[in-house]
Amino acid sequence: MPTCPTRLTVLALLLAASPAAPAQTAPAAQPAMGKPVRVVSLCFKAGASLETIAGIVDGEGARGADLVCLPEAWRGNDVVEPLSGPTVSTMSQLARKHRCYVVCPIYKLEDGRRFNSTVLIDRTGAVSGVYDKIFPYWSEFDLKPPAVPGQGDVVVLDTDFGRVGLATCYDAKFPEVFQRLRDRGAELVVWSSAYSGFTELQAFALMHHYYIVTSTLTGDSVVYDITGALLRDERGPGPVTVSRFTLDMDRTIYHYNFNLEKRARLLAEHAADVALDADMPREEWFVLRAARPGVSARSLGREYGLEELRPYKDRSRIGVDAIRGFSFSERYGGYPGRKVPADARSGAPNQAAPAPPAETPTP
Repeated sequence: MPTCPTRLTVLALLLAASPAAPAQTAPAAQPAMGKPVRVVSLCFKAGASLETIAGIVDGEGARGADLVCLPEAWRGNDVVEPLSGPTVSTMSQLARKHRCYVVCPIYKLEDGRRFNSTVLIDRTGAVSGVYDKIFPYWSEFDLKPPAVPGQGDVVVLDTDFGRVGLATCYDAKFPEVFQRLRDRGAELVVWSSAYSGFTELQAFALMHHYYIVTSTLTGDSVVYDITGALLRDERGPGPVTVSRFTLDMDRTIYHYNFNLEKRARLLAEHAADVALDADMPREEWFVLRAARPGVSARSLGREYGLEELRPYKDRSRIGVDAIRGFSFSERYGGYPGRKVPADARSGAPNQAAPAPPAETPTP
């Protein structure tokens, strides 16, 4: 069977991915401030050719990207392929060539079934993990073959710059997905989608204190901070929006409670090392960042006994539940559709509630 020009071009790109000696010695890299990760979000309409997008990823990798993000099912509804298929194989070669991570969503074919999947490829070109969309949109069940809802938990993966969680499109309508990403320690969530999402994602960044980066089929790229602040809202003039930005994964958020004296001492004794990046008195939060290369604001905060905001919330929940004698979340929590115990539905007290422990955590 003759080979089409597109396949020839992609094949040439893969062959070019073989490591080669540099023509000249690269200049020494400058020391980094904090823990920076250079991110590229590509946004464009579905059905873009593998050749075109591979060429852009190749160029962005050559510019020094650490993480390149692609939109949901960007090859289109008709391209359903295994992980060993051309899409993941091409992106794996490019990740290896440029020593970068790539978030590559596909319609994955597995045992004859279609999953809306997001694949994280690491710097060696290996598949680090695969997330199967937990909440496909209704029209996906009309595809041939139909989409199958993800059967497992959310996926949060370790990278050399932090823990990356994955979510897809319609998942944004279901807060439990983003709560689980938080519970599993996500520091950055990549949300690949067919629509923009915008402020509903801001709510999750605000409540769970992770960065959220979007890559969409609508052409717009949005980034939210660990405080919920909108860092970027970009739409390029051409068919493909290429949004480039750097996130500092060492920036750390705290509550005022039990931390202000420790913060004052830290900033006084390490004025050249750590800076107060954000002070939010109405929320009673603050953010610290490194002020010079080679310093970790998070590590210094721990040395001075500062408790980060997420652990503080967790500790408070456990402590108050212990005083109450039962877990509020387990008895009354959950989301519509979750089965709730009869005593919780009626409001009757649970006579079997355990007594509080002899010792309770100090809030």
